[in-house]
Amino acid sequence: MDPVLPLPSHLDELRRRLLYSLAFFACAFGLSFNYSSLLFKVIKQPISGVVDKLVFFSPTEALAVYLNISFISALILSMPFLLFQAWKFIEPAAGSKLKSNVFVFVGGVMLSFSLGVLFSYFILIPPAIAFLIGFAGEELQPLISAQNYISFVTWTVMGCGLVFEMPVLSYILTRLGIIDHRLLRSKYRYAIVAILIVAAVITPTSDIFNMLLFTAPMLVLYELSIWISRFAGKGGQRPPLGENAA
Repeated sequence: MDPVLPLPSHLDELRRRLLYSLAFFACAFGLSFNYSSLLFKVIKQPISGVVDKLVFFSPTEALAVYLNISFISALILSMPFLLFQAWKFIEPAAGSKLKSNVFVFVGGVMLSFSLGVLFSYFILIPPAIAFLIGFAGEELQPLISAQNYISFVTWTVMGCGLVFEMPVLSYILTRLGIIDHRLLRSKYRYAIVAILIVAAVITPTSDIFNMLLFTAPMLVLYELSIWISRFAGKGGQRPPLGENAA
């Protein structure tokens, strides 16, 4: 482990990392805002076959929509760099086990989140929108604001992205000695109930089809988490990730 730095040095290092992160995020935000119209078309794609145009109800709403899109895009683009800066700050205090696994963890987190985003965008959101708008029938005419639609898509996409982190979380908690595959297997019934509750909260609609569409991959992810926990705990008790290897 590297020598312990005095508090002023830690504060200087933290300030430097924060400045790097803010500068990178500002550049990513500027780039995203420059292409915000294209990003809006991509986000609008799932609803394009159902609603021709989205509307706005205040003079500032259109600008707010593009700013929100740019912020979300900049956050996603900056995430690898932000994680790298966070790692460089804590690296001197990290043990060899953590150092040897950090890039695997970060890669797993990014991959899992990306899969969740793709699942929600291509599989979950289109049928959900079709159901919600089709439920109105001929008596009601859809008039959807751009801001509400962006919030709807953001909530669904972020929720799916976080749920898909389940296997990575299982691996980390197992390596830390907090859980093991036997515990996860014994709590399977409780997990099903929890998954149904999460599906009811995150799923944009309340119909059975879309809930099952979201519940099925969550059950698969939980089963995968059990096997990953079994793999992570293979070979008996392991030292915590932050400790140095003997």
